[in-house]
Amino acid sequence: MTDEDSPNEEEIVLEETSEEVVEKELTIEEKYSLLEEKLEKVEAEVGYRDAEIINVRRKMSAEKSALIRYSGYNLSNRILRVLGDVDRALGMIDSENETPEAEGLRLIRTKLWQELTQEGVTHIQAINSDFDPNLHEAITTVPPTEEFPSGKIVEVLEEGYMYKDRLLKASKVVVSS
Repeated sequence: MTDEDSPNEEEIVLEETSEEVVEKELTIEEKYSLLEEKLEKVEAEVGYRDAEIINVRRKMSAEKSALIRYSGYNLSNRILRVLGDVDRALGMIDSENETPEAEGLRLIRTKLWQELTQEGVTHIQAINSDFDPNLHEAITTVPPTEEFPSGKIVEVLEEGYMYKDRLLKASKVVVSS
């Protein structure tokens, strides 16, 4: 390094910050109170960050728990579609002429439903209950009668299902109104 490249002493002295100059003029008590204020701010910020970390951990734990709890939701939905196809096929079979194929379909349907119920799938009980837009889809309405006052479900066109405590498929219903 040459003499021209190195900074001279005057430049180094000028590089002192204004804070250093102010600190030289402050008394020890003033310096102490400034440091205490800075320490309080830093402690508060650390406390906020710790709380934020705890909240993020709690949120991630809840999300992980929900993912585990509802991991079979999509598979259950797909199996319900297959179960619907099996039900339609069984509806086409004449009950008087019971064939081995029909009996096989009934066994498959029973096994599919057993597996779904073990996973947490349940029917939505809709007939003769109050219409709930969170659980039911009104396909059409009919005038109210004494047997079915306004707001009651008259007929279930398509079954609805719950997966644990979440709606899997809404019941398609006829409502009196």
